[in-house]
Amino acid sequence: MDHDHYSDSYIAGILHSVETIALVGASPKDVRPSNIVVKYLVAKGYRVFPINPGHAGKEIHGQMTYAALADVPEPIDMVEIFRGSNAMPSIVAEALALKDRPGVIWAQLTVRHDEAARTAEAAGVKVVMDRCPKIEFGRLSGEISWNGINSRVISARRPVRGPGVQTLTIRPTS
Repeated sequence: MDHDHYSDSYIAGILHSVETIALVGASPKDVRPSNIVVKYLVAKGYRVFPINPGHAGKEIHGQMTYAALADVPEPIDMVEIFRGSNAMPSIVAEALALKDRPGVIWAQLTVRHDEAARTAEAAGVKVVMDRCPKIEFGRLSGEISWNGINSRVISARRPVRGPGVQTLTIRPTS
């Protein structure tokens, strides 16, 4: 896999296929990017499990926070890493040790560890690095272009409405 470039269909396929996301490094502080991403993903209909050992047992945006991936009480479709690149190998190892392995490891902006990615891919797990699912969802749904930002997605098709007021969703890939 070329982790320098991802096709829109690869990213959209992942965002369509996952329902549960464990966000490792979630912060209860509302000014932190991880907190904003939790709020956004919950608003888009994903079930998000914040992972933060210092905040375990408390809620972030109405979602119970857990100390570790193994503490999450149901299967996880995607593990999102909001920690430094040096933490990625141990988080990948923790994810691969789960009884029900997640299908996706997603590393946040600036987070990249090629060896950890190869380990996950060798176990059959899809990997995305140095990308933000909030930004990618907004770009692919057209939400980001409402603010005058070039989303690199050109289409004459009408946007697909999602649940809620003025909410768009990603058009199905097939």
